[in-house]
Amino acid sequence: QVQLVESGGGLAQAGGSLRLSCAASTRTFSDYAMGWFRQAPGKEREFVAGIVFNGRTTDYADSVKGRFAISRDNTKNTGYLQMNNLKPEDTAVYYCATGSYRSDPRLYTSWGRGTQVTVSS
Repeated sequence: QVQLVESGGGLAQAGGSLRLSCAASTRTFSDYAMGWFRQAPGKEREFVAGIVFNGRTTDYADSVKGRFAISRDNTKNTGYLQMNNLKPEDTAVYYCATGSYRSDPRLYTSWGRGTQVTVSS
């Protein structure tokens, strides 16, 4: 399995921006599609965005389209989630995962421990 470590979370004001990073332990990171999920208190984990191994195809949840951008740098074994125009409803723990770029969490085989994002109004 791939070990994943998220970073970049924190407190932001509504309308602000944050960039999350997902550092992978493997040198074969470029072999894996990856995705970002989030889980708010009392809610199920939900898909946010996904990207294929070479970055050429991405997918987004409707709730973040036009505001969030997923990317990756395979030379650094790192994935990113740029979050702009943040809203209070974006508050959640954000997780990165490898194994797919689709919205079904069952397709993913490795998960990070998450990073907290809190958006104040």
